[in-house]
Amino acid sequence: MRLELFKTLWGDHRPWPVITREIQVAGFTGIEARIPDTGADATDKTCILRDANMPYIAIALTGGGVIPRQDASLGDHLEDLRQALERAATMAPRFVNILGGNDRWHAATQAEFINAAIDIGREAGLTCVFETHRSRVLATPWVTLDVLPLCPDALFTADISHWVVGCERLLNDPMDDFTAFIERVHHIQSRVGYDQGPQTPHPGAPGYADALRFHQTFWQSIWEAQRRRGYKTTTMTPEFGPDGYLHTHPFTNAPVADLWDLNRWIGAEEQRHFTTWSRGEKS
Repeated sequence: MRLELFKTLWGDHRPWPVITREIQVAGFTGIEARIPDTGADATDKTCILRDANMPYIAIALTGGGVIPRQDASLGDHLEDLRQALERAATMAPRFVNILGGNDRWHAATQAEFINAAIDIGREAGLTCVFETHRSRVLATPWVTLDVLPLCPDALFTADISHWVVGCERLLNDPMDDFTAFIERVHHIQSRVGYDQGPQTPHPGAPGYADALRFHQTFWQSIWEAQRRRGYKTTTMTPEFGPDGYLHTHPFTNAPVADLWDLNRWIGAEEQRHFTTWSRGEKS
């Protein structure tokens, strides 16, 4: 099995031709980014990706921004997705990572959204994958475990940092069995969270060694499950980002670290981790 790293464009607003050159130098494979808002922009970005020979993971948000509109109905979310996938289809993404629905929905409604979204994706010729994300469906591990049996065809993106901060602890108690979820994970977003936040100041800082170790153990369990399922390639997006995730100094609001440095660090660390694991060596 091969590990491919994708660069998040969260917090990076530079022109895509500049970004694609930087990605190639850093040894990343492709881009993970939101679906463009217009068909014209989707066409332009498709040309950039084609010229760079670079794969793309699309991100679809439904019902508003990262935090959904609370009055958006199930139908509103599905219509947003349908329109987004029409634009995404022209870009031929590897798959579409969906931040969809609302965490206020009970498990049955979350499952209804996911199953309908899968059908919409199939109609567009696209694979839809559903991310664990606060404020959205699958916001907690416990509701996710309730949703799983109601969505037998669903695949998932694991961003475990959301679960860690939401549950206010590393999920490594003997009672924490997420095997059923791990067996359905398709993609990993590798941000390291901790008990009081979704993003450590730096994943390599000694004070957060336990958090890094927990996340790496979880990611490795996903690789092991994917290898059993016959995956030839596994994808990972280092996803340290801004918007209150990145720690800053008080009063000056100056960031404590550079986002691209953080994502390159976790990318290099997970490439090392993956290589060690795939050779059967101890990390």
